[in-house]
Amino acid sequence: MNLSGNTVLITGGASGIGFALAERFLKAGSEVLICGRREDKLAEARQKHPQLHTRVCDVAAEADRLALHEWATREFPNLNVLINNAGIQRRIRLTDNQDDWSAHQHEIAINVEAPVHLSMLFIPHLRQQPSSAIINVSSGLAFAPGSFAPVYSATKAFIHSFTMTLRHQLSQTGIAVIELVPPAVNTDLGGPGLHTFGAPLDDFADAMMQGLEKGEPEIGYGHSARNMRASRDELDEIFRQMNARF
Repeated sequence: MNLSGNTVLITGGASGIGFALAERFLKAGSEVLICGRREDKLAEARQKHPQLHTRVCDVAAEADRLALHEWATREFPNLNVLINNAGIQRRIRLTDNQDDWSAHQHEIAINVEAPVHLSMLFIPHLRQQPSSAIINVSSGLAFAPGSFAPVYSATKAFIHSFTMTLRHQLSQTGIAVIELVPPAVNTDLGGPGLHTFGAPLDDFADAMMQGLEKGEPEIGYGHSARNMRASRDELDEIFRQMNARF
C-alpha cells in the first residue's frame, strides 16, 4: 500500500491508536479525516495537527454513520481508505453484572455494528477509486480471548471473521481489505492506566505502517502476532495462562 496521496477516514481517530495512525498518514503525505464522539478531543487533535479534518460522530448510532458517509463522500470525493478503528472495552463479570443491557449493547454497536455498516456504506464509493482499502482494527484477544473483557473479545473475534470474508468477497475488486491486530497497547482503552504494561503506542503504530507499506493483509505485533499464527493447542494454553488469575 502506498502511504502517500491517500484520503483516509479514521473512526475513533482523536486519541490512542486512531490518532497515532492519523499522524503517520499525515506525515506520509495523505489527507486525513478523523471522527469521534467528543468535540474536545477532536479540538485537541486539530491543535496538534491543524490540517486534520474532523467531525463529531457516534458510530454506535445508525443516523450518525449515515451522516458521516454522506459528509465524507460529498466533501472528499477522493476518499479511498476507510479505517474502522473506533472501539470500547468494558471489563465485566457476566456472573455478577449490575449494568443495564444498554451498556453492553453500546459496546457491541461500536465494535461490531459500526465496522460492518460503514464498510457496506463505503464499498460503492471505494470501488470507484483507482486504489482503495478498508482497514479493520481487531485485537489479539480475537484469537485468545480475555475473560476480563468477554464481550470485547467476542466482538474482536467477529471483526476477524468479518474481515476475512469481506476480503474474499472483494478480492476481484480494487479494494484491499486489511486487518490490524493490536496486542495490549499503552492507551486509555478500557480506562486510564489499564494498559500501561502494553506495547508502546509509537512502536506499535510504526510497525502497523510498515506492514501496510509492505502490503500485508494481516498485521500483528508482539503477542498478537504470535496469537494470529498459533495452533489450537497453543491458543488453549495461551488462554489458560492469560486468564488464570481472573
